[in-house]
Amino acid sequence: MSSNLQVGEGTQSQVAPERVFFANLGSWAIMYCMTPSLITIVILGIAIIVLVVWLILLERRIAKLVGGSDASSLEDTITKNQKDLGELFAFKQAVETEINEIDKRMKKKLHGVRMLRFNPFHGTGSGGNQSFATAFLDEEGNGAVLSSLYSREKVSIFAKPVVNRTSEFELSEEEKEVLK
Repeated sequence: MSSNLQVGEGTQSQVAPERVFFANLGSWAIMYCMTPSLITIVILGIAIIVLVVWLILLERRIAKLVGGSDASSLEDTITKNQKDLGELFAFKQAVETEINEIDKRMKKKLHGVRMLRFNPFHGTGSGGNQSFATAFLDEEGNGAVLSSLYSREKVSIFAKPVVNRTSEFELSEEEKEVLK
């Protein structure tokens, strides 16, 4: 029996070196081939989980947007909003037109009043600073100048039309001053 053992041991030691290399290579090959496959499977599994979570969140957002209504009622809502938007645009146009008309009218309204008191009779002591010149003008400089000359004996009042801050009538220095 001892000879059989030795023969058996001898046969194992006589195994071709190529077979040992390929036998060891098989376990390494399995490990090297399976590891990338396992990593790919894990990555794909994580990607699937992420996509499922994203899909669930997207479904919730859509449900919140629709609010439990069906697609036709959502379409009706969008159509109504478009109609309301058209009406709002028309209203905006009407308001802009009205504002432009009001602006045109406001330019013709009294824009400023300027008054200057003066003494037309310097040195005589008559009148003091009781005389005045007042301009009533719109934004374009059209209106009137009202002047008063005061003396102890009488008061004279003059009104002169003004167009573009000038008058066809002769203006005193005080009247020219209030038109500036």
